[in-house]
Amino acid sequence: MAERQLEQVAAELVDRAVRGGASTADATVLEADDFSTALRLGKIESLKEAASKVLGLRAFLGVRSATSFSSDFSPPSLERLVGRTIAMARVTSEDPASGLPEAELLGCYEGDLALFSRDVGELSPESRIDYARRAEAAALSADPRIKNSEGAWFEASVGRKAYANSLGFVGSYRSSYCAVSVAPVAEDGGMQRDYWYSVARRAAALESPEAVGRKAAERTLRKLGARKMATCQVPVIFDPETARSLVGHIFEAVRGDAIYRSASFLTGKLNQKIASERLTILDDGLRPAGFGTRPFDDEGIPASVTPVIENGVLTNYLLNCYTARKLNLRTTGNAARGVSGPPHVGPKNFYMVPGTHSPEEIRRSVKAGFYVTELIGFGVNVVTGDYSRGAGGMWIENGEFAYPVEEVTIAGNLAEMLNHLEMVGTDLEFRSALAAPTLLVSGLTVAGT
Repeated sequence: MAERQLEQVAAELVDRAVRGGASTADATVLEADDFSTALRLGKIESLKEAASKVLGLRAFLGVRSATSFSSDFSPPSLERLVGRTIAMARVTSEDPASGLPEAELLGCYEGDLALFSRDVGELSPESRIDYARRAEAAALSADPRIKNSEGAWFEASVGRKAYANSLGFVGSYRSSYCAVSVAPVAEDGGMQRDYWYSVARRAAALESPEAVGRKAAERTLRKLGARKMATCQVPVIFDPETARSLVGHIFEAVRGDAIYRSASFLTGKLNQKIASERLTILDDGLRPAGFGTRPFDDEGIPASVTPVIENGVLTNYLLNCYTARKLNLRTTGNAARGVSGPPHVGPKNFYMVPGTHSPEEIRRSVKAGFYVTELIGFGVNVVTGDYSRGAGGMWIENGEFAYPVEEVTIAGNLAEMLNHLEMVGTDLEFRSALAAPTLLVSGLTVAGT
């Protein structure tokens, strides 16, 4: 379907709901063409290509609401969907915080956000498979110690999304992305595996498959000979991939639903200093080609940039309309939803602003410490801030990598970690809706043998 057709379907579904007795309603319509392939040792193990379309309706009866979804767009099916949704709304509990946004808040960013590129859809199946095959071949040929592979993957998606509500808002946009990844296995007395990947809105912006394969091989080879280490308290450097997980924990702690439930260590900390002055985090819905970029959120609020932490001071929580009402604040345009269930709070492009230190400069500043390249498990309590995760990486001696380390645990508390942020790198890259550069955090416990 063309975007206008999707908009028409969404608007007509909302109109049906209002005519059917809903006081207000909104609808989301999604359409996508998805492709994925997995290879191992040059042979295709899976190949999937699918076209899908689905819609979701949310109907309100005052402050009661319900949601339903369907992949059947026929008029009889839509009539049944409307009837079912309104019937469910009648028996749900009242919730004064529920409802559509105030009409004056609705809008759509009109500039080009570079979310869609035709070259993704124009890639042939053969060229997509070849991306994965070339990435794996480059990894396997990088070093004789690379003896095996867990596989290589390529995926691509081109989609459209439309949203409409009974306050008169109708909007839609197209998006695309593609990704290639590979996970080689190295053997030299022991076995190790690692991976690398590239992801972009445009096929032309992907790293070459050969570069992806070589980087995956390099990351795998440096883990050979990994050893355990004695428990110590040392500075810890998080590489950008693992630093991104720290940013993810901060996002979970500033979500409006965690705040109004008092389920975050940042509850009640608004406009207070909660971190080192080196820490600034933005949530940017306007970043061109960003993976969290969109012209409007899933309640029709126009895209914007929200400062979350500015020089260590917590300046905003992230909110959709529901959590904003619960906290007596204004939505930050962070409503996110598929087609089932009400909107939740999701990130736009939630990232740590880069600092002034190169990764090499950060490493050279450490006399003895741990460089983290892998985190394992989910031992993080956002309510208390307690942090404990399995990890692997490199031991640093006199500013240089000395040997690989495995099977250790990093322990601390997020509140203390934010205040002990000593250096922030320049190497920020956007590979998802969450991003961070290299970080140096002092005083963490690395528990080993």
